[in-house]
Amino acid sequence: MQIQCLKLTPAIYQMTVDFGIGGNSHSGSDMPVIVGEGRVIAWRVTRSITYYCTSRTPGGNTPAPSPPTSSVSSHLDAPLPSPSYSLSTPFISDMPSPPTVSSTLTPSSSDVPILSPSSPSSSPRPLLLLFPWLGARPGAIAKYRDLYLERGLDILSVESTVWHFLWPRWGLEYGAEVLEVLGDPRFKGRPLLVHAFSIGGYTFTQLLSQMVREPHKYPGMAQQVVGHVYDSMVVGSLEHMAKGLGKTLFPRIEPLVRYTAMLYFWLFKSQTVHYYDNSVQVFYNSPVTAPAVFFFCENDALCDPVAMEAAIYFWRKRGIAVETRKWKESVHAAHLRCHPEEYLSTLETFLISLNM
Repeated sequence: MQIQCLKLTPAIYQMTVDFGIGGNSHSGSDMPVIVGEGRVIAWRVTRSITYYCTSRTPGGNTPAPSPPTSSVSSHLDAPLPSPSYSLSTPFISDMPSPPTVSSTLTPSSSDVPILSPSSPSSSPRPLLLLFPWLGARPGAIAKYRDLYLERGLDILSVESTVWHFLWPRWGLEYGAEVLEVLGDPRFKGRPLLVHAFSIGGYTFTQLLSQMVREPHKYPGMAQQVVGHVYDSMVVGSLEHMAKGLGKTLFPRIEPLVRYTAMLYFWLFKSQTVHYYDNSVQVFYNSPVTAPAVFFFCENDALCDPVAMEAAIYFWRKRGIAVETRKWKESVHAAHLRCHPEEYLSTLETFLISLNM
């Protein structure tokens, strides 16, 4: 089944170049948008949110929805009291410029692929919220993306920047932006599965923070989440994270990096540490109580295994079903590459248990 496109906007065409897609050499109104090994629709919802779907699911010809529009308005309330642990520095592979919030690239109705009408009686297709690690390359993310596309899920890939962490108010605004997208009629009410890597767990927590701050604005959103997966969650004290940051990025000058990071946190404590502590409290007491699975290792400089075990224990005490896969040695955000059989087996068992 070929997907015919009326036309591609410059933004969508540029995305095909950025992602190394566009399998045909010809151009024009009939050029398919190809991702990976199969024929997949892909377009940008905003400059940092990308939507992926296949032309049909394994069970039939259920078409994907049109891309959403998004207008962002966030209300930042006072932070909540602090918990004992802090989400902290993400794995940083580059230092992007500060984000421009709500810089939406919105295709018109003539810009999107033409699909067959959906059946009124068909159930909504599940949607994966994918939160990649910072600086993740398309080729690396494609392995995870294909796992879910093959299972009939659409994907909303939500990228993070270091500025969402270093200045948490931007992270909260970004969380509101993502929730605005999820509230679009084309996504509203669809079952949600979350898969977050590294800083992606922090970004997802910003969505949770907004849901807790304004529950009347996002009714039923937490109940839409049927499961969540955390890979290499960044967790631990700020000092532990600052040390991990130095070891990961600049091992030769790790003490200097650690000192500089701690100085920044101290100088801007009211705008950083207080928000981080609030984020951890929200995560510990997450409004999402669906089953979860955690992938982590003991030698990860950005994940304190003691703090990770404490969070897992707390969730289990709350009655949340939590599975874990821990390795003595592995690589941050690369457990699938280091331990493919164990990773895939654990993930497959978890997905089967969700009965999606």
